[in-house]
Amino acid sequence: MKEIIINVDKEETKTIMLVENGNLIEKYIESEETKRLEGNIYLGKIQNVLQGMQAAFVDIGENKNTFIHLKDILPKLDVKTNNTEEIIKNSNIKEVAKVGMPILVQVKRDSTNKKGARVSTHINLPGRFCVYMPEANFITISQKIEDNNEKNRLIKMIENNIPKNAGIIIRTSAIGKTQEEILQDINQLKEQWEEIKKQADNSKDVPKLIYKNAGIIKRILVDLVDQDIEKVIVNNKNAYNEIKDIINETKQNIEAVFINKDSILDIYDLENQLEKLNNRKIWLKCGGFITIDKTEALTAIDVNSGKYIGNKSLEQTVYTVNKEASIEIAKQLRLRDIGGIVIIDYIDMQEKEHKEQILDVLKENLKKDRSKTQIVGFTELNLLEMTRKHMCSSE
Repeated sequence: MKEIIINVDKEETKTIMLVENGNLIEKYIESEETKRLEGNIYLGKIQNVLQGMQAAFVDIGENKNTFIHLKDILPKLDVKTNNTEEIIKNSNIKEVAKVGMPILVQVKRDSTNKKGARVSTHINLPGRFCVYMPEANFITISQKIEDNNEKNRLIKMIENNIPKNAGIIIRTSAIGKTQEEILQDINQLKEQWEEIKKQADNSKDVPKLIYKNAGIIKRILVDLVDQDIEKVIVNNKNAYNEIKDIINETKQNIEAVFINKDSILDIYDLENQLEKLNNRKIWLKCGGFITIDKTEALTAIDVNSGKYIGNKSLEQTVYTVNKEASIEIAKQLRLRDIGGIVIIDYIDMQEKEHKEQILDVLKENLKKDRSKTQIVGFTELNLLEMTRKHMCSSE
């Protein structure tokens, strides 16, 4: 059974937890300190153009100027290639960005203590079943939809009904949905975009916030529409009313439960499960362990045999630890919402077949992750390289 449990403390900090059979599998935090701009759309003003970097700084009216690269200004030709290197190489930032010029942008990555936010002119408006991309002119489909018949059905359905000058990403939640449901979703997103464009065209104020992304509760409920959520439990009346409105709006068959307590982290011993997320070392059932170390550039995960000595050959012992570690690593990436480059230092395996099997185990367990992941493979130094995109991390 899957449930969403939302604990709101006295400072109005929301801890949103996705729980499956009592086990915490996703966790997000929203507070005034972790207020996210990602997804917001602004009518900004270009402040500086950096020809040497093929980039510019854009004032969106927040504390820090944002950064935009040339590839995020040029029209997106394909969601996979995201503009070919040749087109970027033959273009000049000064031809498309001039100081003082207004520019409609969406925040793609939030600011950090050292860097401003990253923005793009490639607008994405997420709906229940699709993501609407104005001016994109192509259709793509979630990699998590593996059935070719379903892929073809969905693509054909949208190809014949796609709005002019728009691109569509078909989400996993579209599986099994009717044409009426999907087209209704697309039309709502189209109307949303037309209102955003109208506000931007008529605005006399620059910079200006044109569209504010939905709060984290709504985003998660909409994103989890296809995850068979049975219940949402919350301890705050305002949040409870918000959840009821979202459930009615999205027509989801989910029960909303209000519990009048200062904290509901005693459900499923969630407080203890949350505390373990701060641990650098995670023990495996076999007796081995992994360590997780985050740096500014990447996350390094090291696999160790620990107390496990096995009862067969050394190679089999190593394989057993690495296999169990792969399952735990996929779980921790999702649970801690680790994003960016991830390097995994497995215990060295001599047999090529074991390496391939470990890759298969990792890939299979990453399928449970709603976020986009990509396994690059083993490097010459025998390190596994992969990437993962943040979901709603407060980092």
